[in-house]
Amino acid sequence: MDLRKIKKLIEMLQESDLNEIEVKEGEESVRINRKKESIINTASPSVPNTASAPKHDSDRIHETMDSEGYEKIVSPMVGTFYRKPAPDKEPFIEVGQMIKKGDTVCIIEAMKMMNQVKSEYDGKVISINIGDGEPIEFGQELISIEKS
Repeated sequence: MDLRKIKKLIEMLQESDLNEIEVKEGEESVRINRKKESIINTASPSVPNTASAPKHDSDRIHETMDSEGYEKIVSPMVGTFYRKPAPDKEPFIEVGQMIKKGDTVCIIEAMKMMNQVKSEYDGKVISINIGDGEPIEFGQELISIEKS
């Protein structure tokens, strides 16, 4: 099945209230599931969580709370981290800035597609742990937020 068709299915799933979709085309089939699983991060805010990464939605981030009350925004995919929507634009967020649930915090480029990462919490940005344009791994800690 063509990767563009799979991406379109993911977008359709995101825009609907469905949790899962399965499509069969001849002998090929694909099943996409939106279930979220999160992990508990007991590491300090400066240590990335690399153990037991969560499953990912196609465009949602997984945020976990450590013992000090900070929220972690981790990468839902492998790709390239971007703080700005375009090279000549301002960054989505800055350290110290207050953000709300649903605010776009960064973009991850994966396979020539730009994927917006949104916050699931209201709070204050404590740290941005990745530099603009740097490669990132699945489950890598991107941003720390102090939940309000």
